[in-house]
Amino acid sequence: MSKQKPINITISGGRIIDPANGVDKVADLHIADGKVLAEGKAPKDFKAGQTIDANGCLVTPGLIDLSVHLREPGYEHKGTIASETRAAVSAGVTTVICPPDSDPIADSAAVVELIHRQAQAAGRAHVLPLGALTKNLDGEQLSEMSTLKEAGVIGLSNARRPVSNTLVLRRAMEYAVTHNMCVCLSAADPWLADKGVAHEGAVSTRLGLPGIPEAAETVTVSRDLLLIEETGVSAHFGRLSTAKAAQLIGRAQHDGLHISADVAIHQLYLTDIDIRNYDSNCHVNPPLRSQRDKDGLRDAVSKGVIKAICSDHQPHEADAKLMPFAETEAGISGLETLLPLVLRLADEGSMSLSDALATVTSGPAEILGIEAGKLSVGAPADIAIIDPDASWFVSKDNLRSHGHNTPFLGWEMTGRTKHTLVDGQLVYSADHD
Repeated sequence: MSKQKPINITISGGRIIDPANGVDKVADLHIADGKVLAEGKAPKDFKAGQTIDANGCLVTPGLIDLSVHLREPGYEHKGTIASETRAAVSAGVTTVICPPDSDPIADSAAVVELIHRQAQAAGRAHVLPLGALTKNLDGEQLSEMSTLKEAGVIGLSNARRPVSNTLVLRRAMEYAVTHNMCVCLSAADPWLADKGVAHEGAVSTRLGLPGIPEAAETVTVSRDLLLIEETGVSAHFGRLSTAKAAQLIGRAQHDGLHISADVAIHQLYLTDIDIRNYDSNCHVNPPLRSQRDKDGLRDAVSKGVIKAICSDHQPHEADAKLMPFAETEAGISGLETLLPLVLRLADEGSMSLSDALATVTSGPAEILGIEAGKLSVGAPADIAIIDPDASWFVSKDNLRSHGHNTPFLGWEMTGRTKHTLVDGQLVYSADHD
């Protein structure tokens, strides 16, 4: 972020919801030196340089998105750090975690430093890169984890590339333990998944699409859980898609294993039935699963087995989705629909508003072990001010991301960000958009 000294700000009259501290009340919030100074009455020596009227709005910690493909470096035709962080802050997201599958891959300090420099130049959201677990993500040689840690990665991941050699994965976990680094895992057995593009079931059979069985995820989760137990590594399972995998993780958590998990928001709203017209915007990896899986994932979120919800943002150029379904590129541009869909979980009664917001604030912060996702005095002033009643339709004209590849086009959403602050600086205002 920019080094410009932030001014003192008062956010007045908003409904402050801070899940980390159990706060849900209407009050003023005062910000100084880029941090939360006080809630309620302002300190005697405090003078606001700017007052933001938040009457009728929610004032929450800035959202933390655990999976955002920024596309830079290497895929700038799909998006850039500048374009995608602009989309992020317009959606109340103040911290994004980007996987290491850029080009070049983030398996060296030079690439990590490039990402940091570009994020600094953009001056919008915090960008926390994951470093490659193995060199070139090829699953064969371990990356230079100590060098990556010094360069500032938040954890290690092999993105969606499999580490098929179990011994290599075990060694990687052991090495990560020595450097006190979290390993972020994507569960997909490459042989079971093969060339599948849809959930293996009645829908894929009827459409003639190669299927990916549930076991492609559950077999890998089972293997990884055993290795986690043996090595003691801190591990996070990203973007679960099956109810069975969530059950396995819930059981392991009950048995005392230190693990966490997240789910992409589209898995909580869409199923394999949504691909029935070969809608390539529904081509995602892992695939949209069954209604049973969707219900099971929602249940795991409500019970806290899955602590975080992410967008799994993957912007694409239009041509990437124009081929026949099986030949299109997988992924959804999801940053800008994350917030309203999370709010809808509360509106539908799946969970309370505070618990829903926790999945995109305090939950991800706890997983990452970072000072974010809360409005405690002294915490960084990363804040989203949200109009919970604002109604809008998802269209290509009102998406700021370079990618318009979303199955939610035409959906009516409720809830939109009015202002976003990062380190006490106003980085987005709907009034001047």
